[in-house]
Parts: sequence; C-alpha cells; structure tokens
Amino acid sequence: MIDDPVLVDDWHPVARVEDLAGGGPVPARLLGEDLVVWRSGDEFYAWRDLCVQRGTRLSLGRVVDGGRLECPYHGWTYGTDGCCVLMPAHPEQKPPAKARVATFRARAAHGVVWATLGSGTGEIPRFELFEDGKHQVLMAGPYRVHASGPRVVENFLDVGHFPFVHEGILGDRARPEIADYEAVVGPEGVLATGVKVYQPDPYATGQGATVTYTYRVHRPLSASFIKHGEHSFGMLLSVTPHDPVDSSAWMWMAMDYEPTSEMVDFQDRIFAQDRPILESQRPELLPLDLQAELHLRSDRTAIAYRRWLRELGVRTGAY
Repeated sequence: MIDDPVLVDDWHPVARVEDLAGGGPVPARLLGEDLVVWRSGDEFYAWRDLCVQRGTRLSLGRVVDGGRLECPYHGWTYGTDGCCVLMPAHPEQKPPAKARVATFRARAAHGVVWATLGSGTGEIPRFELFEDGKHQVLMAGPYRVHASGPRVVENFLDVGHFPFVHEGILGDRARPEIADYEAVVGPEGVLATGVKVYQPDPYATGQGATVTYTYRVHRPLSASFIKHGEHSFGMLLSVTPHDPVDSSAWMWMAMDYEPTSEMVDFQDRIFAQDRPILESQRPELLPLDLQAELHLRSDRTAIAYRRWLRELGVRTGAY
C-alpha cells in the first residue's frame, strides 16, 4: 500500500454498481493495493485481492450461496467478514483463525462503489446539483490515463487550455483571454468564483458567448464545476489513484434539462483530447513548490489547489 495517510483515509471510486448486478467479483487497484470488489444483497465489499492459502486472485472467483466469495483455485470460501468458512478438501475441518482476507470499507453512491483503505470516517464527495431533485445525472468514464491524480484534477480546473486543446468546442484561440477571478482555500477545500471564458457555442444556439463558471475542489482528488446560464449544468470529477502515475477519471454530468446519450460521447471526445496532454506532462508528479513551474493570474485555481495539497500533506502523485 502507498504511504499516503491523507489519500489512504479518503474515499475513491473503484467499480460501477451496474457491473456488480450479479454480485461480481471484479478487480480494482487503489493506491498500490489490488482489490476484489463484490456484492452481497445491498452490501458492497472491497478486500485485498488475495486468497490466503496460495495467493490466488479472488477476483477470478465467484459469489456463491447468495453471499460468500469462493476462491477459483481450491474453492476456499469466505464469509462477508472476510473469514474463511469452508475448505472443500477438508469440509469437516474448521478453518484456522488466520484464514482471513484483509478487508476494507466500501459503500455505493452516485452509481459507483467507493472504497477506502483507511478509517472511512470522512464523507464520499457530494455535489449540490445531485441533491436538489431538479437535475438529471449522466456518468462518463472511467477514463484510464497514465498521469498522476493531481495532474488530472488540475487539468479539470484549468480553463486556459480550452481555446487550444478543445479549440472550436470549449474555446476559441482567437479569444483566449481569461479575466481576473477569485480563488480561495477554505476549510472545505478550494473555491474559485467568476471564472470566465469565451466559448464558440456554449448554449447550443449557434452563437458564441462568454461563460461564467464556479469551480470547487471538495477532496484532494475530487472537484466540480457549475456552468451558469439560463440552464444549469455542472460536472463532478473524482480520480482513482491506482498508482502514483496511473489513474482513472470518473465524471458525472448534472443538468436541469433532458439529457441526451450524445452527451457521454461528447465527454469521451473531450477527455480523448486531454489524455495526450496529461500523459506528456513532465514532471509526471505535480510539483507543490510554487517556484517549480511558472504561473499567471489565470492559474489562480491551480495555485490554490497546489497550496491546499501541500497543507494537507498529500504525497501520491505530487511532490
């Protein structure tokens, strides 16, 4: 397991709930730890992906008897507490106490199973647009990318790249100016207000306009934005840190109008444009020393984010 108390104690998305309709199991990787994620009824489980007898991956096994996980190698079967309850070669023998899988906490929210390798005392990231009952929600991703989690989050916060990486879609290189805005670090993370950028057709009217955004960083690897206008649109991002420079980006789009399936295709296209940029960045780890890279006024959200990560003591994907 990666030595990062902040991220170890946080919640991270590891699997889609729909992929566990039959119980699973499915493999996942979080902070250097291989996990098996599975389901029994309405309960979700995230364990070390390792049978204690011969080290086989439990994610290759199956859920049996409505709520037990069976190893594919010798059929050792584990109850929901992680303890072995059956050794088929010796069914009359009670499994020893040390025949127990390392277990972690898991919960479902936003259509995804979240896991924590720590205490789980914190909350799964929340987004205000999910909670008002007026917004429809679509999920996009997860997008696997060879990049550090903090680099992915910082790219999400950066509107200055819109006119170049997403030219003709989210920005216009003929109008790349970013007006001043405010970004502050508070007890609940980073808040950036009044973030404005010109976009070619932001409201599907065929007309260009300057759009105002509010950005928040809720947790070290979770952020959101709200795009202001006649209709409300927002997005929540949460990044799973598989390893220091191996991540998956999960995205939820919330809107107060009828969504279309093309919106997920659109987000697929946007992330496909971001991926080569993210994978090209050097150093791969995000530098938290503000003297290590150059910054402009338009980078205020990124500056606040880096300062906050440094204050928290985040180690994974940053230095």
